[in-house]
Amino acid sequence: MTSVKPEIEESWRGLLEDQFAAPYFSVLKEFIVAEKARHRIFPPGKLIFNAFNLTPAGRVKVVILGQDPYHGAGQAHGLCFSVPEGVKPPPSLLNIYKELNSDLGIPVPSHGNLEKWARQGVLLLNATLTVRAGQAGSHQNRGWETFTDAAISSLSASGNGIIFMLWGRYAQAKENLVDTSRHHVLKAAHPSPFSAASGFFGCRHFSRANRLLEEAGREPVDWSL
Repeated sequence: MTSVKPEIEESWRGLLEDQFAAPYFSVLKEFIVAEKARHRIFPPGKLIFNAFNLTPAGRVKVVILGQDPYHGAGQAHGLCFSVPEGVKPPPSLLNIYKELNSDLGIPVPSHGNLEKWARQGVLLLNATLTVRAGQAGSHQNRGWETFTDAAISSLSASGNGIIFMLWGRYAQAKENLVDTSRHHVLKAAHPSPFSAASGFFGCRHFSRANRLLEEAGREPVDWSL
């Protein structure tokens, strides 16, 4: 990320052009450049906007919100909860797979790559898009949240019938960005091992989302991987 505008899918560029021109985004870019000079940063630069590039704004059916990229080597690739093939699925993702199996009977996948969901219109968005290696939360409150909040707000204003899956208190705090008269909000506990048994398991969000899509005459998501 330099003075050149970030490479982001065209529909998102149209929605977020004013964010790229805002003073806070220049400060954010300077911060990221300085971080890269001193530390290893995840995900790789070309994958920072991967969620946007794989899921154009006009195709978004479902939004799943995460907080921070994975901070281990090789894990983060720009999609919340997802890891590239060949990387061991983290505990929260394994719990997502358990709920999928319970809800829809889908076998637990052998990998953790959720790109198939993204290509079907599931926006897998972290609130913070970068992180310093080995230091969870190290890029929070630097401007990314302003940017991703703007993305959520723009989706809410420009679309209809999008299903927002808000897992855990952090994600649920974003509900105020969503026009609930136009969109659906599904809330549950976070799939982390610390909280999944407190309301994530049994939430049946995947079947509920597909039912809402079908009722609106839209293609349901094939959640199998």
